[in-house]
Amino acid sequence: QEAERAVAQGGARFVAVQNEFSLVHRDPEQGVLAECERQGIALIPFFPLASGLLTGKYNTVEKPTEGRLAEDRYAGRLSKENLELVGHLSGWAEARGHTMLELAFAWLLAHRPVASVIAGATKPSQVRANAKAGDWELSDAEVSEVNALLN
Repeated sequence: QEAERAVAQGGARFVAVQNEFSLVHRDPEQGVLAECERQGIALIPFFPLASGLLTGKYNTVEKPTEGRLAEDRYAGRLSKENLELVGHLSGWAEARGHTMLELAFAWLLAHRPVASVIAGATKPSQVRANAKAGDWELSDAEVSEVNALLN
């Protein structure tokens, strides 16, 4: 709403916003998604993998020695509750022939105003995995099942 008010009469308006949004950081569900739809603005989520938590490679609250979760400001994401949630979500995805990463992206892309996902990569294999993740389109029923796991 603030961005819309900042546009001068006849001026260019915003076409997208970037907010942190993931299976474990769901703040945009508290009004941002609805406002984006109302205004016809895309949401482009950053940190879709919650700084690596949703890659499925972490299974302990012990601070890793490398990666974003090794940084003090992100270390709190490795909580027992988050790891348990990732375990449930990962099992749900694997039962359907998919990875945790694929679920993380597919769930975001199932939200109407989400136009794309900002996905970082440090290796060619990560680029390939990120690109493949966009192939899974969740049904409404699957989104409901995932949301039930989240709640």
